[in-house]
Amino acid sequence: MPVYALGDAVPDIHPEAYVHPDAVVIGNVTLGPEASVWPTAVLRGDDGYITVGARSSIQDGTIVHTTLRRPTLIGDDVTVGHNVHIEGATIGNKVLVSSGSVVLNGSDVDEGAIVAAGAVVSPDSHIPAYRMALGVPARVRDRYEVPADRWRYAVESYVARGKRFRAELRKLED
Repeated sequence: MPVYALGDAVPDIHPEAYVHPDAVVIGNVTLGPEASVWPTAVLRGDDGYITVGARSSIQDGTIVHTTLRRPTLIGDDVTVGHNVHIEGATIGNKVLVSSGSVVLNGSDVDEGAIVAAGAVVSPDSHIPAYRMALGVPARVRDRYEVPADRWRYAVESYVARGKRFRAELRKLED
């Protein structure tokens, strides 16, 4: 797996985390226990630091970056869908950031919230706990509260998937 130090910044990957061989982790990045990073995802901790909490998954094609002013913090039990871009934002625990969405600098997505597929969370936005943000630019959906355990299935699925891939994935020769 391509894991790179950048100067003195060395990724800190928990032994129970899974990083797919085609993912890239660079610099000041911390991955918690049972976190997973999937093919073609890039986590680049060069201008600041990135943390990914326990049991959180960063799925295929996702880009996680940071800024000089603000780190990127991803809590525990978070599912970051395919082809997401997160930069300089804070993602609370038990959040779903759906496929193709963008969460930009200075934004906060509170616990249990959902960023809908394709949504763009503008800089310095706030998505309240257990609410859904959708659209471009993202707006909080009126009169809808995310069920408290909505996050559980995806998190458990990717923890199990990480364990399976660690045990069974093997490259076939060309």
